[in-house]
Amino acid sequence: MTEPVLGPRDHGDDHYDAVVAGGGPAGCAAALVLARAGRSVLLADAGTGAPKIGEALVGAARTILDDLGVGDRVPGPGHLPCHGNTSAWGSSALHTVDFIRDPYGLGWHLDRPVFDRRLRDCARAAGADVAERTAVRRPRRRGAGWTVDLRGPAGVRAVDCAWVVDATGRAAAIAAHCGARRDRRDRLIATYLTLGQDSAAADTRSLVESDPDGWWYTALLPSRRRLLTYFTDADLPSAALQALPAFRQRLSLTRHTAPLPQAHGFPGHTAPRRAAAHSARLDPVCGDGWIAAGDAAAAFDPLSSQGILTALYSGLRAGEAVDGSLRGKRQALETYAASMASVLNAYTRDHRTTYAMERRWPWHPFWARRLGTG
Repeated sequence: MTEPVLGPRDHGDDHYDAVVAGGGPAGCAAALVLARAGRSVLLADAGTGAPKIGEALVGAARTILDDLGVGDRVPGPGHLPCHGNTSAWGSSALHTVDFIRDPYGLGWHLDRPVFDRRLRDCARAAGADVAERTAVRRPRRRGAGWTVDLRGPAGVRAVDCAWVVDATGRAAAIAAHCGARRDRRDRLIATYLTLGQDSAAADTRSLVESDPDGWWYTALLPSRRRLLTYFTDADLPSAALQALPAFRQRLSLTRHTAPLPQAHGFPGHTAPRRAAAHSARLDPVCGDGWIAAGDAAAAFDPLSSQGILTALYSGLRAGEAVDGSLRGKRQALETYAASMASVLNAYTRDHRTTYAMERRWPWHPFWARRLGTG
């Protein structure tokens, strides 16, 4: 059945300064900046894909949320305070970092749908048009700008815009259409399982524990359920954990992670799920009339705990770059590209340093790839 094509007369104004593709943290940050600068902006949230769970936001994000003018509304109630991180990395001993000593304060274990919805509400309140369950498709040149198709519940709508912001995640769908190249740095994947609820659970610290072929992450969720995730490379035998018995067998070999699920219980017939977790960067991150932010511009290894923080930062800077370009500032895009290059350089350095701290299994392929010993 052919979808109806809805013309501009059915929708009012059909021209925007910017269309933002993606209603996550990066897209919302860009839309907020543009709307507060007086720009007409449409934020399109496709709302597709598996729901994101188990994501944390560090206390340093308060600064960016304040810069966006939403620090009093986001994250807000519904999230679980994160009081610190524990890790068995480089040895079997457990090391703890307590956030009470962090100048930015506690972090949060996020309820991502709630977090993203509040950000979209803030963008709407700032003056952005927000299209829920709407995907941006087929960007094509129209004069000095673009015409894009918006595919939503009512059909397909075509709108014109001067700029397109790609916040579509790792797919970088808009940027790829514009000729940008995705540089994938590794083959990391996550195999994860959500356990039952334990209303008495009190320890909200996250735990990271390395093993010979990868590493484990576990944390309480705002629902008081527990997330268990194993990270390894997709091409290694250790990635074959999609059957629950294999997942539990691998878990049983850990010292610190294995005891934590006991109070939660394993789901009876639920199989573990998989998700991409590799590092990647886009080249270039912006061009004539388009710009990428969030995972579309740079996707980080979850070990860094910087994914959402960087998404907010890059979205904010992307919004500033688009506004600057619309004001005739010739260096706006170069400034954005330089800021993202700086972020990526810092991430690469810290990523290398962190993995170098674990040297117990340098001959195993997972670690050999990261230590340069293979």
